[in-house]
Amino acid sequence: MSDRQAGLSYERPRRRMVSEQLVPRGIADPRVLEAMAAVPRHLFVDPALATHAYQDSSLPIGEGQTISQPYMVAKMSQLLELRGHERVLEIGTGCGYQTAVLSRLCRRVYSIERIASLLERARRNLRAARHANVMLKCADGTFGWEEYAPFDAILVAAGGTMQQAWVDQLIEGGVLVMPVGEGGNYTLLRLRKHGTEMVRERFDACSFVPLLTGVNDR
Repeated sequence: MSDRQAGLSYERPRRRMVSEQLVPRGIADPRVLEAMAAVPRHLFVDPALATHAYQDSSLPIGEGQTISQPYMVAKMSQLLELRGHERVLEIGTGCGYQTAVLSRLCRRVYSIERIASLLERARRNLRAARHANVMLKCADGTFGWEEYAPFDAILVAAGGTMQQAWVDQLIEGGVLVMPVGEGGNYTLLRLRKHGTEMVRERFDACSFVPLLTGVNDR
């Protein structure tokens, strides 16, 4: 089967994912729906799991990490309220799927992953899916990426507590979306920066891998 044929074979399940999993659950931003319909999620999972890529579930990607379920990727992307001109910081690149969706919604994504092997996998995945407006770095994401700050928006793809470095690197009026909590019990929050304060809005209960410090350079 050619690459083109393989891509076409997944187009219908991808469209069905959007119409059956996302729209009925409140994903209404047309740009987010378009991005979710366009990004080939099957390229970001192990080949053995490709036929499950568009199911309503997270999937393992190795190193104890997961690719988030499509709904959660779409929900977090929608909460950022991106219009296309923004510079977005992502904490937790993983396999690069959320990164790819963001790259279709903003001007540039700066994404940090603490596990070197996953970062290289994400780099290959993003190259295969032809997403070029992305910068990647292997580092401790709790420090943000000061070199390219400030950012219009920040998305944290791991559960834990908000870090002061992220607040400092966010523009006035900027938005941070992340799962907050502990012990595997998280709530999706949107935080908007107003001076020295972060105004909070609570959304779905959710499951995420925990936010960890340090770097794994394997």
